[in-house]
Amino acid sequence: MRKYLLILSILLAAGLTEISAQTAYSLFWRSDSLQVNEIVSETGSQYNKVGHHGPAVENSHMVLRIYFNDSGAIDVYSKSGRGLELMQYGWYPSVDQQEMLGLGCDAYIVGKTVGLGGIALWDGEKEVKLIATKGRTARAGATKKGAYAEMIAYGVEYMGGLVDISIRIDVDSKSREAVVTATEVNGEKVAFLSGVNWHEGNKVSQGEGYISVWGTHPVKKGQVAFPIGAGLRYSVKDFPVVERTDDMVRIISKPVSKVRTRVVAASVKEAELNTVKRFENYMIK
Repeated sequence: MRKYLLILSILLAAGLTEISAQTAYSLFWRSDSLQVNEIVSETGSQYNKVGHHGPAVENSHMVLRIYFNDSGAIDVYSKSGRGLELMQYGWYPSVDQQEMLGLGCDAYIVGKTVGLGGIALWDGEKEVKLIATKGRTARAGATKKGAYAEMIAYGVEYMGGLVDISIRIDVDSKSREAVVTATEVNGEKVAFLSGVNWHEGNKVSQGEGYISVWGTHPVKKGQVAFPIGAGLRYSVKDFPVVERTDDMVRIISKPVSKVRTRVVAASVKEAELNTVKRFENYMIK
C-alpha cells in the first residue's frame, strides 16, 4: 500500500493521471516559504514579499491568486486539468517542466485590470481601486467542500467615507468553477466592479449573465503562448450594467453589501474545454 501511494503521489505531482476535481491553497512569506493561514500587513501592499504575490487557491483546472496590492485583481495559472500543481511547482514552473510533465503556466496577463472576476468599486463615474489606508489581510485555508483564498482591504476611500472590502475565492472539490464573493464587511452598500479582461486577437462574447474570452495573451519572457479561456457568470439582477472597454468586459453592481460571481478558466492543454467553440458553449449553458 505504501508503495502504491508513493507512485500515485508522483503521478499526481507530474500531472500524469486523470482525477476528479481536487483543491489546494497556499499562502506564505517569500523570506521563509512557510505555509500560513493569515498574513496581516499595516502597509497594505506586500506584493513582492508574499509567495505568488498573494493568497492562491487551486482546483484541477486552474489556480487563482489575489494580488496583495491595490489592484483587487484575480490572476490565473492555466492547467491541463490533470492533478494539482501549486504546492509542488509554485506559480512559475520552467519551460522544460511544462513540456516534459505537461504542467500549466502563468499564461494569463492581467495588466492594469481586475483580471478574471477581480473586484474594484464604482463611484458612479469611475473605477475605484482598493487602496487600503488601514492595512490589508490575506487568508487561505481549507473548507468542508474544498479551499478558499481571501484578501481584505481596510479603509478604502469611497464616496466620502471609508469602507472595508473582502474578496474571497472558494473552490469546490466537485466543480471546476470557483465562486468569487465580494463583501463590504461592515454591511455598507457599495457598487462593485468586476469582469473579464481581454487582449487583441481574443474572441470575446457575452450574453445574459455570462462573459466568455478565448485566445492567447501577450507572452512573457521564456514562455510559449497558447490559447486559454476565461469566463464569468453573474446575476443580471445584481449587475445591471455591462460595458465593453478597450481591455475588459466589465460589470457594475447595484449598491449592495455582498455579491457573488462564478469564474472558470480553460486551455488547449486540457481534454474538455480545449477549443473556443467548446468553451463558449460551456459558458452559454
